[in-house]
Amino acid sequence: MIYDVAIIGAGIIGSCIARELSKYKLNVCMIDKADDVSCGTSKANSGIIHAGYDPVPGSLMAKLNVQGTAMYEKLSQELHFDFKKIGSLVVAFSEADMEHVRKLYERGLKNGVPDMEIIGAEKLRELEPNISEEAVGALWAKSAGITSPYQATWAIAENAVMNGVKLFLEHEVHAVRREAAAAAGDGAEELWHVVTGKADFAARCVINAAGLYADKVSAMAGARDFVIKSRRGEYFLLDNKCASLAHHTLFQTPDEYGKGVLVTPTADGNILVGPSAVDDSDRSNLETTADGQNLIFQKGEKTIPEIPRRNIINSFAGMRAIAMNPDGSGVNDFIIEEDTKAPGFINVAGICSPGLSAAPAIGLYVAGLVEKVLGGSLKKNADFVAVRKGIESFKHADEERKKQLIEENPLYGRIICRCEMITEAEIVAAIKSPVGARDLDGVKRRTRAGMGRCQGGFCSPRVTEIISRERSIPMTSVTKNGGCSYILNSKTR
Repeated sequence: MIYDVAIIGAGIIGSCIARELSKYKLNVCMIDKADDVSCGTSKANSGIIHAGYDPVPGSLMAKLNVQGTAMYEKLSQELHFDFKKIGSLVVAFSEADMEHVRKLYERGLKNGVPDMEIIGAEKLRELEPNISEEAVGALWAKSAGITSPYQATWAIAENAVMNGVKLFLEHEVHAVRREAAAAAGDGAEELWHVVTGKADFAARCVINAAGLYADKVSAMAGARDFVIKSRRGEYFLLDNKCASLAHHTLFQTPDEYGKGVLVTPTADGNILVGPSAVDDSDRSNLETTADGQNLIFQKGEKTIPEIPRRNIINSFAGMRAIAMNPDGSGVNDFIIEEDTKAPGFINVAGICSPGLSAAPAIGLYVAGLVEKVLGGSLKKNADFVAVRKGIESFKHADEERKKQLIEENPLYGRIICRCEMITEAEIVAAIKSPVGARDLDGVKRRTRAGMGRCQGGFCSPRVTEIISRERSIPMTSVTKNGGCSYILNSKTR
């Protein structure tokens, strides 16, 4: 089969592009080396939908940030994933910080950010009673929000698949090349070939949304020469008992490494603190360290004093993709373009923060580039379905609805994850969905089973049994996150 478009990468960016292209009569495939969507940067970040006051005015980053943020509310309603417009505060601790806040405000105006306000200490404490006594004011951006990045990626990818996109997981790309293919009649058609360990995908257009490895894929295609510098950021997560610590996303004034350590509610009701920022040449290194955790704890306490360390239930790290020129200078913007040296090859690279915020708008922008590559107006897909029904939450249903759910499906009456009140019905639905969970972490990202205070200590054996049963595989074949991460070694009886 010859695809019109092959997308390399099934993170939030690749998924948003795939969904946008599924609105047209196109044969589209999305390819990823992992065993699930959202297994790179998209699964481990702050989950912040930024207002858009930070990017340089006139940049693609600024334009797509503001546009993408405005799209999230409708998108989350259509696709049934969590999004909350809680607003953000850039907190100042000195007059020098307040001067920076004023500059961000002016930049936000140039970028078209709505609903911003500079506030003083009194208003800040009214909004955030637990804020440090040293705080003197803040930039309040009311359009900012929070989402679950892995939940959003799953929902968007699933809707793309529902609308005809073919998803190929566990397909690591080894080569990207352009070759002439014999065509009927008069000559040969130039096609791109994306070669994995399992298949050769022929396509008229290739989109490189490979995240941390976008520079490697671009080099395979003989396209633009750039380097991805990986920057590791550590976080820790507090129990949902601490939900009242912060009501908005709380930033400190940014520095050259990014937006600094933040304290924010999550879409799931926890409090998240981080990230650190360490350049790391090992793009797969997601370790957390004592030094890194102590650093973000100390910096977090500058914003919210006396963070209850005893209520930390998890720590993790994520990698950001920073695009650099070959001479070592920063690119300082998203790379989103059809390559001049490789016609039909579109780089979507260096999508660091605010990449999550900009993702829906990036999908729209790239669809416009695809239209030019394929030569002419794209025909609408009359069968496109914009709405995806998610998995109904037992925990958040009222008592009457809980009774109805159990009557409709008795598996709703079996609580598997006691910390998060996740039922067997929800786990089964996550496994059987169009882009279903294949392992424990896949179930965890879709349902939150294992994300509570015990971190899966009680529910993991039962989830393993359910995956084994629903996928018709031995329990010894069930993994934590694909590959050789087996949960069980062998039978004992």
